[in-house]
Amino acid sequence: MSTDLPSGRDQLDLEAHVRRMVDDIEQGEEEGREEAAEKPAAGTDGGEIRGVERAVREILLEIGEDPDREGLLRTPERMHKMWLELSCGYRVDPDRLINGAVFDVGYSEMVVIKGIPFYSLCEHHMLPFFGVASVGYLPRGRVIGLSKIPRIVEMYARRLQVQERMTQQIADFLQSRLNPYGVGVVIEAEHLCLAMRGVQKGGATMSRAAFSGPSAPPRRRATNSWPIWSGPYRGSDESFDRGRGAVNS
Repeated sequence: MSTDLPSGRDQLDLEAHVRRMVDDIEQGEEEGREEAAEKPAAGTDGGEIRGVERAVREILLEIGEDPDREGLLRTPERMHKMWLELSCGYRVDPDRLINGAVFDVGYSEMVVIKGIPFYSLCEHHMLPFFGVASVGYLPRGRVIGLSKIPRIVEMYARRLQVQERMTQQIADFLQSRLNPYGVGVVIEAEHLCLAMRGVQKGGATMSRAAFSGPSAPPRRRATNSWPIWSGPYRGSDESFDRGRGAVNS
């Protein structure tokens, strides 16, 4: 049976496929992407592609499988495509993602998007963890287009991650781009490395919160839905209560 590696044309098609995925994160449906799809992604060449697929064959052999049997013949190729898809967040250009969608406005209430679904890979065992992210910030005269926030989550999720770092990266990114009074990110996720191996605690959900902003004590004790907030709250206590209600609604 043939064990030939993909041809150069197959490699180009795979890179175009991944480039389209990166464009989806950066631009969504806003612009045509034919030109970008034809361009191979940076940092990948034929040697790397062959290396990934050769490594998968070695793994199959190591666990006692036959990579030349019918069901596994194309598994190295499929896994190469899968890994490029799951790690395409490394290739996303943050400036293209934002695309100028930061606006000066006189708005001072909390902006919150809840329940953003995501899928990522634990860097310790390269098994999936997945769940939902909730992101909020208190503007300091600047806001970002709402559609950009789920894309920011996606950019960091499609990398090898730990939940704690991913949560902090999202918060720090918004803090650096908007300079708000504060940013809060809460991620709840189920980890298959916990459910499938080791202690095998299936169904356990891990919750992580990250907060960015000026270091100052909050005016009020935070609720369970939004455990902590770093940075002063602007306006009256009643204004903060309205924002808190938006988080918990």
